[in-house]
Amino acid sequence: MTRIDLAYRKTAVEGASGFGLLMALFDTLAANLQRAADAERANDLEKRCHEVNHALLVIGCLEDWVQRGPGGELADQLIAFYTNFRRSLVGAQVRRSAKEMEQLIAKVLNIRQCWQQIEGRRQGPSGPDIFSPGGMNGLSLAGIQAGARDSNWSA
Repeated sequence: MTRIDLAYRKTAVEGASGFGLLMALFDTLAANLQRAADAERANDLEKRCHEVNHALLVIGCLEDWVQRGPGGELADQLIAFYTNFRRSLVGAQVRRSAKEMEQLIAKVLNIRQCWQQIEGRRQGPSGPDIFSPGGMNGLSLAGIQAGARDSNWSA
């Protein structure tokens, strides 16, 4: 990451809402996974491990935001997603599969898009649209929206 990228991210995060921070974490996670996949293809194991370790930290941050206990169905789905995602990421690293890491990027971007749509419905447009790259391990936009509407949640 260049100094300009870092300055941009710092400025964006300083004034961000909870959803803005959530978007930043998903963007960071996707970028970590892309750099890890690139490092795997370049046989740069040190960089791959660094990027995967940071991705695991980001997943931990996302998981910590989920309200446990009375968080409802959405919280349960998110906890299951993060648990499965972590397992898949570690498996991809063990198998040294850049392709699997890139498949995980698609899942991250899909969840990000769902959150972005929820925020857009709450307050109007909040940022650039993200394309829909694929499935989400059983999560759906309707499920996330229903959970957000019907339960006391935090992300």
